[in-house]
Amino acid sequence: MKRLNVVYFGTPDFSVPTLDLLANHPSINIVSVVSMPDRKSGRGLELKSPEVIEYSKNNRINFFQTENINKEESYLQELESKNIDLFIVLAFAQFLGQRVLSIAKQGAFNIHTSLLPKYRGAAPIQYALLNGDTTTGVSIQRMVKKMDAGDVCHSKSIKVASNETGGQLYTRLKFQAALSANEFISDLIHDKLQFIAQDESLVSFAPTLKKNDGFLDFKNMTYQQITNIIRALDPWPGSYCFLDKKRLKVFSILTTDLSLKPGELFYKNGFLNIGTKDKTVRLNSIQIEGKARSTDIEFLNGIKKEFTINPEV
Repeated sequence: MKRLNVVYFGTPDFSVPTLDLLANHPSINIVSVVSMPDRKSGRGLELKSPEVIEYSKNNRINFFQTENINKEESYLQELESKNIDLFIVLAFAQFLGQRVLSIAKQGAFNIHTSLLPKYRGAAPIQYALLNGDTTTGVSIQRMVKKMDAGDVCHSKSIKVASNETGGQLYTRLKFQAALSANEFISDLIHDKLQFIAQDESLVSFAPTLKKNDGFLDFKNMTYQQITNIIRALDPWPGSYCFLDKKRLKVFSILTTDLSLKPGELFYKNGFLNIGTKDKTVRLNSIQIEGKARSTDIEFLNGIKKEFTINPEV
């Protein structure tokens, strides 16, 4: 059986399991991998290739790196001459213009980690947790010029655990994306793909996260809102408040039987407690600026002065 000629677009470690699946699929011939340029990284600021490029180098797969694929005229002409069947895109970090989208005979397909049309955009995994969703998943859609707006041809839902963090869900969806790609290829080969237009009335967005999205406003947030932020933004960008104008990272909280006003701080017997809009919580795993991560007990044992939670970001 003729193998499908595929160009794969991806950048971070999240994209690697799907690339590995495609590289070892009997029905796929990877013509090229396209990714971002090398970046300076680490304390030594040495150039580091994206993870998909490292994989490509290690597995002798042709690759191309660019800041903007839409401006690479000679490379696009090369692809146009190679009888490409499919583009498969996962966490590429660039938009594909109409010229690029038109190259593959059977289309360009994006693997997206939400149940579209929910959470179009860069951070669907985190927004599912921020909103307390109990279900999320992977969608594959035929790409159009509008972001994540194409017809969906594959959708797989998964349950979200009540204590699951952004990092844990990221890992699960990283591998679910590869499984979904495998099912998509099978359906494509056997002419079983069914395309469903997205309902624009149900669209929501998940824009790129910023560091200050992790600010915990105990005075104006409920326990559940705070819990969702801590879960969603673990490990990045993390959650925090301010203690005497020093940033205090918060890794986990527990409910207590105390009854404090929203934003009111109370510490006794080694526990650091604060009121939210509806409950009182204990900040049981924290890290003050300039110190190592600790329990509230360890933290309180190491200080001798009064302090207050500061409301400002």
